[in-house]
Amino acid sequence: MESVYHVMGQIRRGLVGGAALILAISFLWGEAAAQETSLADGARVAELIAEPSELQLRVGETVPFQVRALDVDGNELHPRLLMRGSRGGVGVSEEGVLGIGVGDHQLVVTVALPPGVEEDAPSLTVPVRVDWPAIERVEIEPLAGTLYAGTDQRFAVRAYHADGSLRPSPEVGWESSDPEVVAVDPYGHAVANQEGTATLRAQVDGVVGELVQEVRPLPVERIQVQASEERVRAGDVVRFSARALDSGGSEVEDAPIQWSYMYMPDDSIVEPGASAVIRDGRFVAQYPGEYTVRATAGPISSWKTIRVDTRDVVRRIEVQGQGRVSHRRTSDFWVYEGLDGRDYAITGTWGSDGWSYFWDVTDPTDMVLTDSIQVDARTVNDVKVSPDGRYATLTREGASDRRNGVVVVDLAEPANPVLAIEYDEGLTGGVHNAFPMDDYLYVLSGGERYLIVDMSDIYNPRTIGEVDIPGSRIHDVWVHDGIAYSAEWDTGIVMTDVGNGRWGGTPQNPVVVSTYPLPGGNTHAVFPYYQEETGRFYIFAGDEIIGRSGFALEGGNNRAPYDPDVPGSGTPRNTAGYIHIVDYTDMENPKKVARYHVPEYGSHNIWVEDDVLYQAYYEGGLRVVDVSGELQGNLYTQGREIAVFKPNDPIGYVSNAPTTWSAMPFKGNIFLSDANSGIWAVNLEPEERPIP
Repeated sequence: MESVYHVMGQIRRGLVGGAALILAISFLWGEAAAQETSLADGARVAELIAEPSELQLRVGETVPFQVRALDVDGNELHPRLLMRGSRGGVGVSEEGVLGIGVGDHQLVVTVALPPGVEEDAPSLTVPVRVDWPAIERVEIEPLAGTLYAGTDQRFAVRAYHADGSLRPSPEVGWESSDPEVVAVDPYGHAVANQEGTATLRAQVDGVVGELVQEVRPLPVERIQVQASEERVRAGDVVRFSARALDSGGSEVEDAPIQWSYMYMPDDSIVEPGASAVIRDGRFVAQYPGEYTVRATAGPISSWKTIRVDTRDVVRRIEVQGQGRVSHRRTSDFWVYEGLDGRDYAITGTWGSDGWSYFWDVTDPTDMVLTDSIQVDARTVNDVKVSPDGRYATLTREGASDRRNGVVVVDLAEPANPVLAIEYDEGLTGGVHNAFPMDDYLYVLSGGERYLIVDMSDIYNPRTIGEVDIPGSRIHDVWVHDGIAYSAEWDTGIVMTDVGNGRWGGTPQNPVVVSTYPLPGGNTHAVFPYYQEETGRFYIFAGDEIIGRSGFALEGGNNRAPYDPDVPGSGTPRNTAGYIHIVDYTDMENPKKVARYHVPEYGSHNIWVEDDVLYQAYYEGGLRVVDVSGELQGNLYTQGREIAVFKPNDPIGYVSNAPTTWSAMPFKGNIFLSDANSGIWAVNLEPEERPIP
């Protein structure tokens, strides 16, 4: 396993494992020092001066940068300054400006004004050009076996910068020293035409890598193909294996086996042509029919045919009840059994003056609002309850005194909760999410780190540890078996030992084990899940993309109810993003294996239980998905969707505009919160139902 220090070094350079690591950083410049100065300085700023006035740097390079603030007389001031780099392009830290993504970007500096000041805050825009570091060496490697005469295969290229990081997706120029022996196309796909020796050359930014190929006769006489199953359902993974044998029956272990398949649909008019995925011998089909999977090495091939049936998992949903909230936007929720044996739910609110609501949901057809709590906040974004039902946490953002923190609620009497403490030690930058356990609370601070708090006495919590990845922004954390999995946007999934002990971590001394960046850099939520049937351990990681900029279907982020005097109000939001499924069975070598991707909608919070994914998909509503068995490919196209429910409410905050925030199965029902209509309870009808 790579050392933590090496991984952290790669994060600082902006590259991990050859993939671009995109950091979106919003940094309160000089926060510690600013606490000793007055916000009043901000009201007197007349001019901002950047030094230097424009920047040119390379990916992974950090250059010193400062901004001077002057009053009308030219005197130096020390206001709080908010610096934001272009998302995916530029980051800022105490050391300076970090180059993240190649291109022309901007760094925006804004003065933080005192509360109540109505003037526009002075700001400054600094142009930033980011280029790639120079390539130091180029290496070529075959993807499968040896190139024998009459065979073909693809070759991969690794282009290294001087600091050892990899250039992601390099533009490669290919050539062969002798095309009559080995010919290569512009994409690194080579074919051995005859025996002999040839040198493959790959050029990246003028740096050339070479690989000598000695082509010998192909010793393979026949291939044996076997399949783990001969009849499966759409979405099931079938493992194919191939043994290449010579004339004496001995296995040729380095034969370059290529996999392909042919498809015979049940209805050629209805079914598409391309409908399966095969990778490293693992095959998964999306549609019913007969599939012939072929293993080939040069002119020698063999095959195996399997039958794929419809998955047939669709079930109807029946609405049980609704706890309507139409005058405010609902955020997260949590449903639990109280200490009195009855069932309760808590809901938060978004941008609605810090309200939280407490519901008795023992009868989900008749949810009763039992109490409410208002805290000093703009938003109570996240609400959760400890597994023992002893306390709840309400996160705060936008507090009037800027001391946000987390509100701890005593649930000794769940119908009438009592505010235990407003805990803000180290949590003044806004708390977006928290994860309470019986003994410890994991709580985000300012989107930059999370603290570990001892909750043995909920009236006297104590911070005992913290996890902070330099330059990384965090949105969510979930703890399973002593390991914390955090969703950190461009950094991806961060795995930290917080008490498991395998890597020496404790709550007082957490140890970061690994980071796993995901495509797009929008990692927003995580959910760890152990699948008993296969023994695999998956992390379901969700994107969040608001506004759909760059998509054919674009749209804004309107959250306001209809107002005839405000054009565009009262319209549904548009979002994007999907669920990445990463196999963490080998925790030191995680691998993305599948996804759940519903076009035109955006993913949000996740819950997985008993091989079922309960996915909140914003305007796509609640999605109930079969995630049984080994997972590969796009679950959405495999017939794995069990049910979909869109919580339309004609008198919602925005009328008939589902914006499903979270979902959670509980005692045979599925509860969900919706930003425009409150909390709902639904259930699935039995799998076997009488035919009318």
